[in-house]
Amino acid sequence: MESILQAIAAQTPEREIQLLVQLVAAIRPKNPHDNASATANIQALAYLLQTHPEYRSALRSYLFRIVASRTGVHLLADVGILPNASFGQELKRKLGYKLLPPALNDGYLRDVFGQVFHSKTDHIWVNQLGDATWNGLLDALDAEANGDSASINRIRAEVLEAIQMLSYRISAIGLEPELVRNHPPIEQFESPFLRQNVEIRTWLDSQWQAMQAPQTMADDCQHVLVLLDQCQEISIKVRKHAQQHGVSVSLTYLLQRLKQSEQRLRTLLALMEPGDISQRRALALQLFRELLHADNFKYDLRSFISGNAELLAHKVTEHAGRTGEHYVAHDRLQYRQMLRAAMGAGLVIAVMALIKIGMAKLKAAPLVEAFLFSINYSFGFMLVHVLHFTIATKQPAMTAAHIADAIHKGSGDEATVDSMANLAIKVFRTQFVAILGNVCVVMPTAWLIALAGYWINGSHWVTPEKALKLLHDIDPLQSLALFHAAIAGVCLFLAGLISGYHDNTAIYHQIPERIAQLPWLQRLLGKQRAERLGRYLGDNLGGLAGNFYFGIMLGSIGTLGYILGLPIDIRHITFSAANFSYALVALDHRIDLQTALASALGIVGIGAANLLVSFGLALFVALKARGARFGQKRALLRELLKRFLRAPGQFFLAPKNKTGNDPVVAR
Repeated sequence: MESILQAIAAQTPEREIQLLVQLVAAIRPKNPHDNASATANIQALAYLLQTHPEYRSALRSYLFRIVASRTGVHLLADVGILPNASFGQELKRKLGYKLLPPALNDGYLRDVFGQVFHSKTDHIWVNQLGDATWNGLLDALDAEANGDSASINRIRAEVLEAIQMLSYRISAIGLEPELVRNHPPIEQFESPFLRQNVEIRTWLDSQWQAMQAPQTMADDCQHVLVLLDQCQEISIKVRKHAQQHGVSVSLTYLLQRLKQSEQRLRTLLALMEPGDISQRRALALQLFRELLHADNFKYDLRSFISGNAELLAHKVTEHAGRTGEHYVAHDRLQYRQMLRAAMGAGLVIAVMALIKIGMAKLKAAPLVEAFLFSINYSFGFMLVHVLHFTIATKQPAMTAAHIADAIHKGSGDEATVDSMANLAIKVFRTQFVAILGNVCVVMPTAWLIALAGYWINGSHWVTPEKALKLLHDIDPLQSLALFHAAIAGVCLFLAGLISGYHDNTAIYHQIPERIAQLPWLQRLLGKQRAERLGRYLGDNLGGLAGNFYFGIMLGSIGTLGYILGLPIDIRHITFSAANFSYALVALDHRIDLQTALASALGIVGIGAANLLVSFGLALFVALKARGARFGQKRALLRELLKRFLRAPGQFFLAPKNKTGNDPVVAR
């Protein structure tokens, strides 16, 4: 470091940044997580500056010249703030720059900043260094000493240009149709988004005058901050409105960009205001860390996709969380209602399984067969939804979002162990009774249908060869039943996302109102019936769409695997239970004990794979969407084990009334 400082003092470079790059490289630790080495390097540099005044003066002048001789507005107003581009446009840009980075322009401070801190891990060791370490370096550098007034004014001018640019952007965002649509009073009253720009221009005029005439006192920015507070209040109202009336990715993206622009504007305003040096240093260090982190990840595709995935996940899980509350039985009445709904679904699925077997006997072309299977599944699942029945495996995608919402609403984003244990028990027993209702009805129903067909026709609907294949398909040891069940779990998870997406779409795009006002529909059904149809589709569009696409996935994945030569198919617990009954009758109940046990084990394993995969994926996405966390997993497992050992019945039976608390293990 001393040789670099000597070179800076001797050569007095004007625009050359190579010596600065070398100095940062000398400070940079080999291991970005080695805080001790980074601290020692910073302290060594501070010691050299303190003991050699010529180094201090040369380095300070060098840094001032580098910053003052370049355009810095883009570094201050662009880095760390979402661009005004769609997801596809920005992804294309980042991918292109990832493969072929853009040409660097030495005239822009943004590009110089990226060259000096070129390592992708610079943000790690910089963030680990405490403010005291950085303040020690700034004290040694005598950063606040009076320097070249021209350079200082040039730097202040760049900051003022960045403030003006951010103010204009905030005004433009305030005029966006999506924002106005979610907060109509913006059009009725004077918009703070526009008013803040007027105040900013007045404030900027006073700043320019103070720079030209140092004896002139510049205005403070308190009025601007008040207007920014009003802008922030409106954005909060828009978020709340969107949660109730639907949200779009573009609106969430817009609100995030507004928040980032407003925060950056507040930081720059605070830096331009006279005040305590320690506070200004703290703000400058915060801004430096923020800019460094954003610059290190400017072409990172993973972080960009992950951040936008959170926006999309929030969109498709917000309404799933509310729907999930209806899949949790709190008392004995709701428990019995869930049981009846599951039993009704068992009746429908028994018929669906028989129709699928009949379609397979047609030996149609693969794509035709996939179409027939998909139609059978889709319309069958939609019929289950219309009749208000329940398929057990459809619950996890909804209940997972409900659990994530409960975690997010917990005290300080950390839900208590007791509350989460109560919710987990309710979800478990509701899932248990739903599976019980499905399986305990579908098996005897399929058995009776098969016997009735034999008595009427004198022959079995299912051939012995087909029956043996059905039994083999659910064998957990001799087939890929569990793997195929996991694939079905993924399909269940995707169906939950599709359902949430369409629920949000129905609300956000006002589908019920638009359907009700269709002239041709009013002439056909009448105004009142058209309104009822609109309300029904608004309330059930997500459920119908989720079931429809779920049927498409179940009906076509096997054919897709056949075409691609891949061992992929689906196994669903309720259909597997029905197929076992059809196979049992087709073989005249002559199966050995080993086959019966393997089939029973296979049905249980298929159900477990269906539920665990769909629930795990749905919970992960729901937690990510809400930014929720739960760090007491082990404590929760211990609490559940205690409750199970003390009162196992609560995991399978609901209390008599909703107000009755579940038994709690004494501590």
